[in-house]
Amino acid sequence: QVQLVESGGGLVQPGGSLRLSCAASGSIFGINAMGWYRQAPGKQRELVATISSDSSTNYANSVKGRFTISRDNAKNTVYLQMNSLKPEETAVYYCKLMGTYAHYWGQGTQVTVSP
Repeated sequence: QVQLVESGGGLVQPGGSLRLSCAASGSIFGINAMGWYRQAPGKQRELVATISSDSSTNYANSVKGRFTISRDNAKNTVYLQMNSLKPEETAVYYCKLMGTYAHYWGQGTQVTVSP
């Protein structure tokens, strides 16, 4: 069993910054990539950013230049630095681990961008 524990969400003003963390533990046989997705009320879950085992990254166009994804392989942890946040980015942010045999999701962390 694999567990993903997210942290770092909260309330931030427009233009502010937050850093999300996601720590993976359990029976991890191999990690192909880790990533962050988000789901706003009434909308589908969407990709925010992913980082593969060779550290190559992929970002949604809407966050390029403002968000940075990184990982600590030794700790099986992925981070998402979010800068210049916008109100429309209010959502539940989910961590995803894409393993050798299965994919896993975290429970989500709420990010609210509001004055």
